[in-house]
Amino acid sequence: MYTLRVKQHFDAAHFLRGYEGDCARLHGHTWEVEIALQYDKLNELGMAIDFKSVKQILKDILPDHKCLNEVYTFNPTAENLAKYLYEELKLDFDSHLQKVSIWESPGCCVEYHE
Repeated sequence: MYTLRVKQHFDAAHFLRGYEGDCARLHGHTWEVEIALQYDKLNELGMAIDFKSVKQILKDILPDHKCLNEVYTFNPTAENLAKYLYEELKLDFDSHLQKVSIWESPGCCVEYHE
């Protein structure tokens, strides 16, 4: 069994609706997203999947340099964003997608999986 991990970052702002504290105000992060894909077979080239194609899918789905509150209808917490990205990436990777991890800062991470 092979587990492939691909990381991509994006810069985006957000504010947390209904939160009492600093994060209720507009602020930004350099978000880091990592996805884990699992394969039991390799193709004729000896690859499970081309990293380049995985990175392109991530690039296409991540909202770089945007305000997340303007992109999504849900409250853009790291937890909600991890679940949303998982559900979107599941459309491309199906049963190969194991989990999505998202950091909004180097020390704070959320992982989502089914």
